[in-house]
Amino acid sequence: GLGGGSSDAATTLVALNRLWDLGLSAERLAELGLRLGADVPVFVRGRTAWGEGIGEVLTPLELPCPWYLVLVPGVHVSTGTIFSAPELTRNSPPITITDFLSGARTNDCESVVRARHPEIAEALKWLGRHGEARLTGTGACVFAAYPERAQAEAVRAALPTGWNGFVARGLNRSPLLDRTVAA
Repeated sequence: GLGGGSSDAATTLVALNRLWDLGLSAERLAELGLRLGADVPVFVRGRTAWGEGIGEVLTPLELPCPWYLVLVPGVHVSTGTIFSAPELTRNSPPITITDFLSGARTNDCESVVRARHPEIAEALKWLGRHGEARLTGTGACVFAAYPERAQAEAVRAALPTGWNGFVARGLNRSPLLDRTVAA
């Protein structure tokens, strides 16, 4: 739900391209990455982007960089299981970039994940009392954005006993991209 596997795959492609001096373009690396996972191309390019199709059509974006509180309920959510769930809505109209920029934010997976994973439903409910709580992809993390780090930290400090969470800053550009371009 946090793109870790996709990020690892993209980092490996970018690093091997550089280490072996292959000279492959970001476009070619993104094409190769798409075979590994739908999210890999955005990590190869290293910039915030609007993704369409299965991840192969990317439009670069510059977004505000808020602070995020991410809750980690500690349950595994299988992406394959959620995508194959019979109760998953499959006829939602696609959200356009214009819809997104005007505030439309829906996640068709959320109702399925809530029903199947009460821990995540509880985390969404709790965090929803402190901000706009959303699910990361198909889960298993839950997050909310805050304009200031202090706000995110204050909510994290109020977490129920035994709950795990962390605060992170949003980025429009990957530190890996900065390092590979500068080097």
